[in-house]
Amino acid sequence: MVEIEVVSGAAMRPWLSDAARLRIQVFREFPYLYDGNADYEARYLDTFASALDSTLILALDRGEVVGCATAMAMRGADIEFRRPFEDINARLDEICYFGESVLDIRYRGQGIGHQFFDAREAHARRCQARLTTFCAVQRPADHPLRPPAYRPLDAFWKKRGYQRRDDLTARFGWKDIDQPTMSEKTMIFWTRKLTKQPEMSRNSF
Repeated sequence: MVEIEVVSGAAMRPWLSDAARLRIQVFREFPYLYDGNADYEARYLDTFASALDSTLILALDRGEVVGCATAMAMRGADIEFRRPFEDINARLDEICYFGESVLDIRYRGQGIGHQFFDAREAHARRCQARLTTFCAVQRPADHPLRPPAYRPLDAFWKKRGYQRRDDLTARFGWKDIDQPTMSEKTMIFWTRKLTKQPEMSRNSF
């Protein structure tokens, strides 16, 4: 039976190598096609362990990490992810940024993705955030590595109450598994105003 565990701060560190392994494994799949690097992953995930108001949600099967998701206050996110919100004068202290959500293929379709969102949104409320957001890579419909049976997660995200924001985009780079060098990709943000919170101020988003 899969158990969900939530850890924050320094308590994340014992789990980071497992989270890095899983990121490399899952993000090799379409649409990310990420040719992962363990050293980079360790540094990247350590930023979450070092950040204020951050959390790591783990899916554990008899102690084995089979899924994980992250969240942090937007003010601690990489500049590439902060800038679109800074450009519209959003208040970063009212926004919680959701990083990765990765799950071993054997455990998909069991509701764990919903549990990841529930845990991250609960964390956002504890941080007094009024908006949650994440971004997703955009790939052309005719991409040569797109599997015939591929189904984007848009319907799942909409069911969770998220709205695609084509006016909020970022550029972020990594090396694709079929390419010799790194290239930048367009990331589209999705946002959701948290419920059971006061109305957002006019300049909040």
